[in-house]
Amino acid sequence: MTPRQFEAARSPSWQQLEAVLALAEGTSGPAGKRWDGARLAALYRACCEDLALARARAYPIHLTQRLEQLTQRAHRQIYRRHSFGLRQLGRLALVEFPQAVRDHRGYLLAAAALFVLPLLAVGWASWRDPGFILHLLDAAKVQQFDQMYGPGDGGIGREREADTDWQMFGFYVMHNIGIGFQCFAAGIFAGLGSAFFLLFNGLFLGALAGYLIARGHGENFLSFVVTHGAFELTAIVLAGAAGLRLGHALIAPGRSTRVEALRQSAAEAVVVVYGVVGLLLVAAAVEAFWSSARWVAPQVKYGVGAACWLLVFAYLAWQGRPLAAKEPHAG
Repeated sequence: MTPRQFEAARSPSWQQLEAVLALAEGTSGPAGKRWDGARLAALYRACCEDLALARARAYPIHLTQRLEQLTQRAHRQIYRRHSFGLRQLGRLALVEFPQAVRDHRGYLLAAAALFVLPLLAVGWASWRDPGFILHLLDAAKVQQFDQMYGPGDGGIGREREADTDWQMFGFYVMHNIGIGFQCFAAGIFAGLGSAFFLLFNGLFLGALAGYLIARGHGENFLSFVVTHGAFELTAIVLAGAAGLRLGHALIAPGRSTRVEALRQSAAEAVVVVYGVVGLLLVAAAVEAFWSSARWVAPQVKYGVGAACWLLVFAYLAWQGRPLAAKEPHAG
C-alpha cells in the first residue's frame, strides 16, 4: 500500500478523532456538549496502530507527524489529570488497565518466558538435587528457609497477633512494590535490567520451590504462596513487560528521537504500572492476613488459590472488552 492509499483509507478515522478531540478540548460545538470517552479511546488506539505502521513502512514525515500530533492530543485528553475519585479509579481498574495489558501482549509473552522458563528449569534441578540451591543461595539463607517453612510452631504459618499482621502487611507492601519497581524502571537500560530482574526472580523462586518440595516442606510452602502468588507473580511479570516496552523504545525508536519514543512508550506503559501497584497491594494484604493463617487447611488454600489464578487470568484476558464496535454517525 502506497502512502497515498494508506492516507486515503485511514483518513476518515483520523477526521473522526479530530472531531472528538475538538469537542473534548472545547474548541468546537456548543459549550458543555458531552463527548464519547469510549469512542475517543477506541479512535486513539486505532491511530496509535496507524502511527506504528507508518513508522515501520517509513512513510513521509508529514504523515507520521500528523499521526504523532493526533496521538499526543488524544493521550492528553485520555490521561489528563482529574479529581481522582471512585469513578476514575473504577474505570482504571475495570477498563484501562486490562486493555493496556492486552496492548502489551508481545512484551508480556517475552516477560513471562524470562520468568517462568528459568523457574521451571531450576525448580526441576533443585528437586532432583536439593544441594543445587547452594549454587544460588548461601547455606545460612537456606537454613533460614528451612525454619520458615518447616513443621512446628516456628514455621511461617504460626499464629500471630493482629498488630504483627499489620506490620507484616506494611513490610510486604514495601517489599513487593520494590520488586515491581525494579522490574519496570530497570527497562531504561535497553530492557536488559528488566530481563535481569525477571530472570533473577524466576531463578530464586524456582530454586526455593524445588528445594522445599524435595525436603518435604512442599505443603507448607505451596499452601502459603498459592493465593497471593496469583497477584504478586502476575504483577512482577507485568512490571517486567512494561520495562521491556521502555527498552524496546530506546533500541528501536523508529523515526522518532529516542527521547520522544521513550516518552510515548512510558506514557502508555504507566497504565500497566498503576495496575501492577494495585495487584501488589492485594498480594500484600492476602499474604499478611490469609496466607500465613494456620487455622485454614492447606486444601482450602489450594482451592482459593486456584480460584484467584483463574480470576486474574480471566480479568486480564476479557475485562474491558467492548461488547460491540459501533461506528459513530458522521457529522
